[in-house]
Amino acid sequence: MDFGVVLQTNPPAARTVQLAKLAEAHGFSHVWTFDSHLLWQEPYVIHSAILAETKRVTVGPFVTNPATRDWTVTASVFATLNEMYGNRTICGIGRGDSAVRVTNGKPTTLKELRESIHVIRELGNSRPVGYNGATLQFPWSRGSELDVWVAAYGPLALKLTGEVGDGFILQLADVDIAAWMITTVRDAAEAAGRDPDSIAFCVAAPMYIGTDRAHMLEQCRWFGGMVGNHVADIVAKYGQHGAVPDALTDYIAGRTGYDYNTHGKADNDHVDFVPDEIVERFCILGSAEEHIAKLEQLRALGVTQFAGYLQHDNKEETMRVYGETVIPALQAHVAAKK
Repeated sequence: MDFGVVLQTNPPAARTVQLAKLAEAHGFSHVWTFDSHLLWQEPYVIHSAILAETKRVTVGPFVTNPATRDWTVTASVFATLNEMYGNRTICGIGRGDSAVRVTNGKPTTLKELRESIHVIRELGNSRPVGYNGATLQFPWSRGSELDVWVAAYGPLALKLTGEVGDGFILQLADVDIAAWMITTVRDAAEAAGRDPDSIAFCVAAPMYIGTDRAHMLEQCRWFGGMVGNHVADIVAKYGQHGAVPDALTDYIAGRTGYDYNTHGKADNDHVDFVPDEIVERFCILGSAEEHIAKLEQLRALGVTQFAGYLQHDNKEETMRVYGETVIPALQAHVAAKK
């Protein structure tokens, strides 16, 4: 299992770069950042600085979307960064949430998402692609390598992920829900004639090492609100029961609204509807041993990367304990199984 961190690009940008360097020092393989250009600083500029000041980590957005960014420009960013720093970029992509909603826009259709994945991946891998009736290729790009991982929750988005994604991003760490979603993606891949084992499976959730349960719950409750935005879309489309597990949909019954000005922040004041049970299930909280136990369950489901959100007040200590205890424990387990 690989390990990543998910950062917000809050000013000063130097702080984001510092955290990325610390993540690399503690053995994390990936550094991801939010991509919402109005709420936070422009991530791709900061990605360049992170790549310049690190040697090993792979860097990318968590996640970008096809609506607020031209697909060819997105591909050019990755191909350029790969030329500058080696093939150390990755593209996480979804239909769009905060980046589009703060401008009163809407998430893209799955058709648009599918097409954008193809265009970004082909150009990002130095290959020609058909786009708007023309065949395009970067004449300056040679040997660029780019995987595109798809963030999804709903049944049709999960099907698309299995059909075309290099990886699947699941933004919650509930073991039962993860099992259902991973199976859905794998089944779709197999039905499309793909090898399900060729797909990376990334579970992402807040990780907090600590002992004060009440404090950790409050610091991470925002995550249930963020997930609730996507769940609300699923319920609006499919209804309350049937399309996805009730464990995912039931908790949003008390959701009355959402303020994107506090999106992804520990002091989010629109997440009172999220119960403690959901925070516990969706996140990974507590001692190193508790983290290891839950990560072992996720690894057994086929999860190949855990990406931990660090939108709380214990960033450095959490990364330190992961580097010294959690990551080595998971790696030792895998080595013992070989």
